[in-house]
Amino acid sequence: MRRALKGAAALGLIAAAGAWWLSAPAPLVADFASGHQPNVARGAQVFVASGCASCHAAPEAAEADKLLLSGGHAFVSDFGTFYAPNISPASTGIGDWTLTEFARAVTRGVSPTGQHYYPAFPYAAYQHMTEPDVADLFAYIQTLPVSDAANRPHDVAFPFNVRRALGLWKTLFVKDDFILTKAATPEIERGRYLVEGLAHCGECHTPRNALGGLESGAWLSGAPNPSGKGRIPDITPAALQWSQSDLVYYFESGLTPDYDSVGGAMTAVIDNLAQLPESDRAAIAAYLSALPTVP
Repeated sequence: MRRALKGAAALGLIAAAGAWWLSAPAPLVADFASGHQPNVARGAQVFVASGCASCHAAPEAAEADKLLLSGGHAFVSDFGTFYAPNISPASTGIGDWTLTEFARAVTRGVSPTGQHYYPAFPYAAYQHMTEPDVADLFAYIQTLPVSDAANRPHDVAFPFNVRRALGLWKTLFVKDDFILTKAATPEIERGRYLVEGLAHCGECHTPRNALGGLESGAWLSGAPNPSGKGRIPDITPAALQWSQSDLVYYFESGLTPDYDSVGGAMTAVIDNLAQLPESDRAAIAAYLSALPTVP
C-alpha cells in the first residue's frame, strides 16, 4: 500500500510539473518587427479593422471620444464578467510598454508581468497579425489621447480566476493555423486575414464548447448571444445566401438586401468596416462566399 501511494504521489508530481510547463506564458520576442519602420497611417487602418475602439473606448463614447481608450466596457460570459482595460498611451494604460511587450499581449495573450490574459481579449484571432501590422498599430496608439482611468478588476470566481490555468486552455484551443486552409486567390487570402485575424469575426459568430473554446468545425455558423438575448447569426454561405455585392454594400452601409438595418453590437463593426478600403470589404465578402458549407 505504501509503495502504491508513493507511486501515485510520483505520478501526481509528474502530472503537475507537466501542467506547469504546458501552462507557461509565451516568452518575449526580442527582435520583433526588427528593421520595420512603423507607419502610423497604416496603423490607423489596422486599429479600425481590429475594432480596438469598439471595446476599449468608454461605454457610450461617440465621435472623437472613441479614440480615448480608457476602457470600462463589461463583457458578460458564463465564466464571469470581464472589463476592457485602459489601453491609452498613459502609465495607467500601455504608455510604459515596449513594442515586444505589446506584441506578446496582442498575439499571445500575455501581459508585461507574465500573466495570461483571459480570452475575452481576442488574441486567439490576433495571433495571425503580421509583425509590421502589430508594430504599426502600436505606433498609432501612441498618438492617441491619454486617459488616467484605472482598470476595473474582472468579476471572476474560482477556479476561473486562476490565470495560470489559462495556459492549458491556450494549449487546447489556441491554434495557429487558419480555418480556411487554402485561399484560392489573393483577395480571399486578404479576406481570410481580415475575418480570421484582425476583425476576429469568429469570436462572436462561432459557437463555443463547455470550456469556452471555439468549435472550429462549426466556423461562423452562429452562436448564443453572451448577453442571453437572441443569437449571433450564421454567416456561412448556406445560411446567409447573399451575393458578394450584397455583402460589400452591407459592410459599408449597414443595410441588408431585405431592407433591414444593422443593430446591436454589429453597428460598431459596420462603423469600422465602412472606414476600410472598398477592396478590404470586397475581400471579406469573397472569403465568406468561399467558405465550405457547415454540415
